[in-house]
Amino acid sequence: MSKKTARIVQEGDGLRFRATTGSGHSLVIDDAKGGQGPGPSELVPLAVAACTGMDVISILRKKRQEVTRYEVQATGWQREEANPSIFTRIELLHVVEGPQVETEAVRRAIELSATRYCSVGGTLSTGATVIQHDFLVRTDAGEEHGTVAVTGPNEDPAIPVPAATAAKS
Repeated sequence: MSKKTARIVQEGDGLRFRATTGSGHSLVIDDAKGGQGPGPSELVPLAVAACTGMDVISILRKKRQEVTRYEVQATGWQREEANPSIFTRIELLHVVEGPQVETEAVRRAIELSATRYCSVGGTLSTGATVIQHDFLVRTDAGEEHGTVAVTGPNEDPAIPVPAATAAKS
């Protein structure tokens, strides 16, 4: 089993933190008042976009697709009426550009990431979050777009439910 670690340390009197990953990378996380870095909730759709983006571009390279530009736009919706303000939906738009990019190759790469490889999306989709993967392919011939996969909410029967959680159900 792989273990990932992270650490945050408060800087100053506000809500600014220096976050450091187990691999030694760091960033500042802040609230809207401090404005020195992204807020924690902003990191959720960012993490999904980064995870799936790495999967998709790797798969497209293996499929020998000539991608000249690739971008993943992430939009997340958080409920406001109750705490915690969980994300109820995250939509990802994969924008892929290249002279002769095959739409089916893009669709399949996104599908594999969404359903098999992206650990961040897989983690979120086992709870209350719906993750929708859309794509936009731009080629010399024009544009094509569509929805590839919508995952969650579901529960993975292979993951045991803690006794305290099961008792509340």
